[in-house]
This record gives sequence, structure tokens and C-alpha cells, in this order.
Amino acid sequence: MAERSEAARLKRRQRSQIGLVAGGVLLTVVLVWVIVANAGGDGKSTATPTASAAAGTAACVWNPLVDPSATPKPSLPAGIKDVGTPATTVPATGTQTVTLDTNLGKIEFAMDLTKTPCTAASITHLAGKKYYDGTGCHRLVTQISALQCGDPAGDGTGGPTYRFASENLPTGKRPAYGVGDVAMANADNAEQGITDTNGSQFFFVYGQSELPANYTLVGHVTAGLDIIKSVGAAGDDGAFAQQAGGGHPKKKITFKTVTVSAPTAATPTS
Repeated sequence: MAERSEAARLKRRQRSQIGLVAGGVLLTVVLVWVIVANAGGDGKSTATPTASAAAGTAACVWNPLVDPSATPKPSLPAGIKDVGTPATTVPATGTQTVTLDTNLGKIEFAMDLTKTPCTAASITHLAGKKYYDGTGCHRLVTQISALQCGDPAGDGTGGPTYRFASENLPTGKRPAYGVGDVAMANADNAEQGITDTNGSQFFFVYGQSELPANYTLVGHVTAGLDIIKSVGAAGDDGAFAQQAGGGHPKKKITFKTVTVSAPTAATPTS
């Protein structure tokens, strides 16, 4: 009975952490939903990326945080950075490499455009606008081995002026997210009808993790995993322990520059 009680306690704790892996962006999403509702929208979107008629491309939908037809135009929440939106027709073949030049060294991860064309297009667009330059990783949750990054506000509330749907949810993968995987943080809540909340924030998985397959699996680290693991090993300050889990990494990591390569000609078979 004691073992079952302890297992249940750990499971409840893990669930609270899992549901708030993207807890830092939740405030922004709540504010956004209020803004959209006040502007006449319903705060929900059923738009999803779809295959384009053109071979080798995909059509993407970028949902604005505020209703562009509203008069006067609602103000954006603090922490939102406007750098425009990506193209609506994007490459859907080959791979791209994201290179993060950090204060601790270079980190690289590869994105498969056949699986996440719209997510890759968003990251490429943001990197091209130097959106990520000078940002870093604001949140570490050691219990699930997740290091969350990509917020220009640096406090979990930031993002671009658009949101988009999830892609490549690893529903058939066990564990859903393995060491070295890179996934998008979101604040989706299917029970409340909140979907398509992907923005700029993403997280690295650097150890054992039991996260459910609720987050776009956008890539895998190909260089610098030792850097990410060292940040995880240093622990966090517990700043978010009461509300979302984890805290600021004790070992600070910032991005000097973030660049994305052009798509390769073909997608690897692995």
C-alpha cells in the first residue's frame, strides 16, 4: 500500500509538471484569448498545416494573436515581439540545421521538413529576423529533463505575433521524447478547446523523460548535447516550482546568434 501510495503521489506530481512544460507561455496565451474575444473572435482555431498542390511544399496557416480587422487594433501583451509572419507556402522536403552559438559553445539540431515543414519555416523565419539573438534558456525542469528556451522576454511570457498548429506528435514513440530531442513548448488544452498555441519557445530533452506526446517533435540535437546536459546537471533555482515546476537554470545559457541552413536536397532515411 505504501508503494502504491508513493507511486500515485509521483504520478500526480509528474502530471502537474507535464501539463505545464510550457507553463511559462500560459499567461501570454490567456491574455491573447481575452484580446481575440474582445475583438470579436472566438479564441479558437481549427486551422492546420495542409499539403500543398505543389510537389515538395506545404501550406501553413499563421494565426494572429489579435484580430487584424478590429478597430481600434488591440494592443499586444508585453513580451510579444513583432517580426512579421513566415511565408504561407514552405519547403516540405529535405532537412535544415539550426545552429545556436551560445556563451557555452555551439549547439546544433536537425529538422526534417517532411515531418515539420511549418514549424521549421517558423524557426527559420524567426532566426532570419534575429529574433532569437540575445535570448537564451529561461526555464529548467530537472524532473522531466527539459530545458526551455526561445523567449525574447526571458520570463516565459514572450513570443511572436502569431501562433500555429502542432505537427509530428510522436504518438507511436516510446518514450515520446528521448535524449537529444527538440520539441515546441505550447499551452494547448484540448479539454478547454485551446489548440494551435505554438510560438517561438522550444525545449531540449537531455535525460529520461515521461512527457506525453503533446508537443511538436521538431528535431534532434546533432552537436552540443554535452552543453545542454551540463546546464541540466547544474540544476535550477526553483523560481517556478509553485506555479509551473522548475526554475531558472543555475548555469546560464544565452544565444549569441541563431542561424538556420538552407534545406538539403533530400531527407535522410534514418
